Amino acid sequence: MSAPTPDQSLIDDVRRELGEAANPEKAEPMRAYMKSAMPFHGVQSPGVARICRQVFAAHSLADRAVWDATVRALWDGAAYREERYAAIALTGHRSYRDWQDRETLPLYDHLTVTGAWWDYVDEVASKRVGPILRADPDQVTPVLRRWANDDDIWRRRVAILAQLGSKAATDPQLLEACLAPSLTRPEFFLRKAIGWALREYARTDPDWVRRYVDAHEHQLSPLSRREALKHLR
Repeated sequence: MSAPTPDQSLIDDVRRELGEAANPEKAEPMRAYMKSAMPFHGVQSPGVARICRQVFAAHSLADRAVWDATVRALWDGAAYREERYAAIALTGHRSYRDWQDRETLPLYDHLTVTGAWWDYVDEVASKRVGPILRADPDQVTPVLRRWANDDDIWRRRVAILAQLGSKAATDPQLLEACLAPSLTRPEFFLRKAIGWALREYARTDPDWVRRYVDAHEHQLSPLSRREALKHLR
């Protein structure tokens, strides 16, 4: 069976529109802020969103396979960081919401591992993987437990942050399982994620977070603890 063919016209339109909107004066400061090896066009978030709305509305992707292939081609072939932001936007476009299920997790895993930076990974974790988890916890929970123990720190970060925004639908046992393997890890992006996940859940169940922090006071880094308790008195 041949591999699905991406919609090259959509990809070309995204790249052309981003190139025409480029602002060289902003490009280098944006690259420096993000510590990115990949250059920027200098198109800020509202401009990227506008281009995505226009281009995506003009192209209807026939099926899941074409959508997946188009996202991957736009992402893998990106020469500028905004092209990858557009690929993430395409994954979340309303026309393809029916494909937000566990079968899409390999795509999000690919974006996570190859993106390997917080601006990509946090969007994937909270806005893509999180809703899939809430819709299908029985199937997705084992995946996140595996990612939480993976050698790749960005898979771990996705597992830790996937329940951001879940509020009362948060599974505390899953949260604890995803935090545990990284509690004593030295990486900043894991320590920050741990604190962020706890801080967000504290808005829903502050007593649980207080108990958790007290029980793990010798394992939590000062950064994680400070973030976790930021809004608690």
